[in-house]
Amino acid sequence: MVWFCGKQGAARRRGASRSPSDEKGTQALASFSDVIGSLEAQGRAPLYQQLQRALRDAITENRLAADEALPPERDLAEEFGVSRITVRKALDALVGEGLLTRRQGAGTFVAARVEKSFSKLSSFTEDMISRGRRPESVWLSRSVGAVTPEESLTLGLSPGAQVYRFNRIRYADGSPMALEYSTVPGFCLPSETAVEESLYDALDKHGARPARALQRLRAVLFTAERARLLGLPDGSPGLLIERRGFLRDGRAVEFTQSYYRGDAYDFVAELNTSAS
Repeated sequence: MVWFCGKQGAARRRGASRSPSDEKGTQALASFSDVIGSLEAQGRAPLYQQLQRALRDAITENRLAADEALPPERDLAEEFGVSRITVRKALDALVGEGLLTRRQGAGTFVAARVEKSFSKLSSFTEDMISRGRRPESVWLSRSVGAVTPEESLTLGLSPGAQVYRFNRIRYADGSPMALEYSTVPGFCLPSETAVEESLYDALDKHGARPARALQRLRAVLFTAERARLLGLPDGSPGLLIERRGFLRDGRAVEFTQSYYRGDAYDFVAELNTSAS
């Protein structure tokens, strides 16, 4: 198999035609190991860790482009003279780091950073589906209870009012992307089990989807527990988004704190100057 490196090479591997200008900027390589480097049979680190590190370096140094497909596990095993178990262990670790994603029936790909627009009010599920990615959730808890003083102030609820709380890990293509902690007033939903995959779908079904929202973004360092849930080292950088969603009549219907991986998300806002 001939491998082409860089962005133009990624296009070639996806079947794009090669132009004369590509001939100058794209270098044909004999093997995938020429892209990421070889393993040291006598090295101190286990082979799966060597392969993991070589792939990580190739991704962070842009020798492997975002959304680029990796060769099948059996080809990698043959290429590097290791077992498929070794290859799978290295790939599993990089999926856990958010550097690779697995797509059912398609293979393993270099993860692309997600751009989240601040100008559009949408859910995590809608964002992932619009980008062709598969959203999933792992529930940490779903509960009902009396509003806390902080929730009462944030949502404008009377003391003792009922609220639903939804805490979960959000995934895209099998990779953990964010931790989400949501509080919803009791009048919005019939029960805590009304939310399945998408909170906004459930709110929409019961006539309580937010029409507008206020959001606040700030940089954070993940606590040990949050880092563990996202498969990251303690103290890894992240982004905290606090969102308050409102109905058209001004009632608050959502307070969500989302902790996003700093290595997987870019938040984008379009700015305009108004004519004076």
